[in-house]
Amino acid sequence: QVNLVESGGGLVQAGGSLRLSCAASGRTFSSYALGWIRQAPGKEREFVAAISGSGGSTVYADSVKGRFTISRDNAKNTVYLQMNSLKPEDTAVYYCAARLHTMNVVPTRYDYWGQGTQITVSS
Repeated sequence: QVNLVESGGGLVQAGGSLRLSCAASGRTFSSYALGWIRQAPGKEREFVAAISGSGGSTVYADSVKGRFTISRDNAKNTVYLQMNSLKPEDTAVYYCAARLHTMNVVPTRYDYWGQGTQITVSS
């Protein structure tokens, strides 16, 4: 069991920046790969970014590459998503998700999910 709680969502103008945080429970935090997945209304869940348990490897969706950065601080049991140069098409609910050991770009492969936080980017 892993509990995940996102924070940092809100409304921002196009071109602006936000940083999301996800606080996790558990003393085995470093055993889990963490991902950020988003879902816009009426759309399928979309992989955004993931980071390995050690923080040594990352992967990004093409749509956010060069704009978003995922990071983690295992001492704080926290994962972050720095979002720069935001676009209206980034508007979605963003979820923090976890799975053991290995990153995955398929949202359904993640086993533990936070409650989500709304990001709205205005034009």
